[in-house]
Amino acid sequence: MGHVTVVGSYVVDLMSRTPHLPVPGETVLGGPFQMGPGGKGGNQATAAARSGSDVTFITKIGLDVFGEEAMRHFEREGFDVRFVQRSETEATGTALIAVDDCGENDIVIAPGACGTMKRLDVIDAETAIKKADILLLQLEISLEAIETAIGQASVHHVPVLLNPAPYLLFPSEWLQHVTYLTPNETEARGLTGIDVVDELSAQKAANFLHEKGVKIVIITLGEKGVYLSDGTSHGKLIEGFSVKTVDTTGAGDAFNGGFAHALSSGMPVEEAVQFGQAVAALSVTKTGTAASMPSIEEIKSFLKSHL
Repeated sequence: MGHVTVVGSYVVDLMSRTPHLPVPGETVLGGPFQMGPGGKGGNQATAAARSGSDVTFITKIGLDVFGEEAMRHFEREGFDVRFVQRSETEATGTALIAVDDCGENDIVIAPGACGTMKRLDVIDAETAIKKADILLLQLEISLEAIETAIGQASVHHVPVLLNPAPYLLFPSEWLQHVTYLTPNETEARGLTGIDVVDELSAQKAANFLHEKGVKIVIITLGEKGVYLSDGTSHGKLIEGFSVKTVDTTGAGDAFNGGFAHALSSGMPVEEAVQFGQAVAALSVTKTGTAASMPSIEEIKSFLKSHL
């Protein structure tokens, strides 16, 4: 069993179904409403824990009712919560999510407490990064906190898995310390300026990122699968799994959490990608984000019947 340390966001998901996603100025009658744990950090931590990893989660929440529910979720999932900070001034973050009948979504995030994470919050949790088999990061908290985590992982020779989502500009020097980078097509374009539309353009984008220092590039391509490049030879498109989609919210987080678990457990990278794809496929067959992450029993059964 590997150990995954996640530094990232936690927000409460406030989700409603809707016949279609509203256009600007439109009000749509929807429902039902569902509330549950979320945030890219929280989702990925949950996916890794349910996949079988020991997980330490470094985040910040409020002293409100949403924060209390967050702690109950963390404890149910078995997280090490010693480095969960509690803000006395900021509320726990929220995400307003609309999901249409095709499973597509619109999301508005109010980061709240996790948006105030600073350098010292991460420094105080250095022991959790030092002992990790892999450090899992996203871009939903401050660049200051992320940069500090990358620096600590570099000092302690801990592999870094960076999911550059939601995409925003960050210092390119970070990439010299990133072992695994997992952008989707949109994020790959933001990072490289290259429109990723096929295997050739995916390899061009991967080569650009390798030149910046990234060791292994994994570009997620939705239904097409995942493009994997290790910089030593031509990359490979790994096809995904076909499932009936109910809600795509959190699919990327499911992949990253499952992928992190697989890597921390010693799986070869291609096998780890397939494991992450299975976690993502199972997640979209249910509603919600963290709540939709599958158990290790579900994942093993799925892989047994699909490989």
